[in-house]
Amino acid sequence: MKVYFSCSITGGRNEEKVYAAIVNAMVAVGHEVPTAHLSSPDVMTMETVVDPEEVFTRDMRWLEECNAVVAEVSTPSHGVGYEIALGLTLNKPVFCCYQQGKRVSKILTGNRHPNLTLIAYDTAETAVRVVIDFLTKTADGL
Repeated sequence: MKVYFSCSITGGRNEEKVYAAIVNAMVAVGHEVPTAHLSSPDVMTMETVVDPEEVFTRDMRWLEECNAVVAEVSTPSHGVGYEIALGLTLNKPVFCCYQQGKRVSKILTGNRHPNLTLIAYDTAETAVRVVIDFLTKTADGL
């Protein structure tokens, strides 16, 4: 399954280790993750050489082509919110996870869209487990 992974880049990288754990687990079980580079500690350097319009066009194409969206939302990000909303508009299953105790936008916590799942996690291992469980159930439904 093709999975669009979304996480904060310019808003902050506090959960970078969780991003990497999630992406590595998705790839390890056979999912294609075109945005896997977002979990890299070098993402800021990699993305500075790409024109903003190219990033937008590329990422929107990847989002349209994906079967599901997985977003780590512990750190607020305009881009992540945009990608979540577009994923829902395109009728994609969207899974959002965040570190327990973090404040998450009420736009997400109050959203009852049937394709949106929002779950808090306490450890990186828990985040990986809930993401993989979601993707397994999603793949079974395709």
